[in-house]
Amino acid sequence: MTKLNDLPLVALQFYATAPYPCSYLPDRTARSQVATPSHLIDARAYGELVRLGFRRSGAFTYRPYCDTCRACVPVRVPVAAFGPNRTQRRCLRNHGNLEVFRRPLAFDSEHYRLYLAYQRHRHPGGGMDQDSREQYQHFLLHSNVATDLVEFREAGTLRMVCLVDRLADGLSSVYTFYDPDLPGTSFGTYGILWQLERCHVLGLPYLYLGYWIEESRKMAYKATFRPIEGLMGGVWRRLP
Repeated sequence: MTKLNDLPLVALQFYATAPYPCSYLPDRTARSQVATPSHLIDARAYGELVRLGFRRSGAFTYRPYCDTCRACVPVRVPVAAFGPNRTQRRCLRNHGNLEVFRRPLAFDSEHYRLYLAYQRHRHPGGGMDQDSREQYQHFLLHSNVATDLVEFREAGTLRMVCLVDRLADGLSSVYTFYDPDLPGTSFGTYGILWQLERCHVLGLPYLYLGYWIEESRKMAYKATFRPIEGLMGGVWRRLP
């Protein structure tokens, strides 16, 4: 099991933030453990950190470090064992006409407009619906690791953008945003299914999905990708 004092992590330092309001459970406060300095967190180091439950937002690499709460569970899907359920198979059929394009990790005004529309619809009043161009770039386009930016288009129209980090043992889903105004679509589910298939093509054993919180409706979709493993007590194990 990897530890924080193992190479290539030995050169990093870790600090705990002050408490702040939890984004997912409104009656609680949260803290994070942050890995620094960011310029030393290359692809190899970041892969080790992900296996320890860390995640990144731009160049900011962190994991939950709350005093009394353990609701955030890092999760990953073992690709070889995954099988889509009926709803997911229908999603694959419904969105099979989407064309996929890999683009440079750079600012694109069309992506930015879709991002703002997504935030205004999915997370109104959360602050991210007012993100400036600079905030958007810091959040999604700053990366010290190997990151793919992938477009999904339907008859030329941009429908979804996924950002995915490439690790030695899998892909790590960074963020996905999509057209929020089309009824009867399941772009978010399709994005994860596409990433699972991409892992399969690349021969990578895991898709890391960040954190799952049983009590949060926003996180409930992650538990539908079965089987799924959670990092608990420092050990990755299947969730019931």
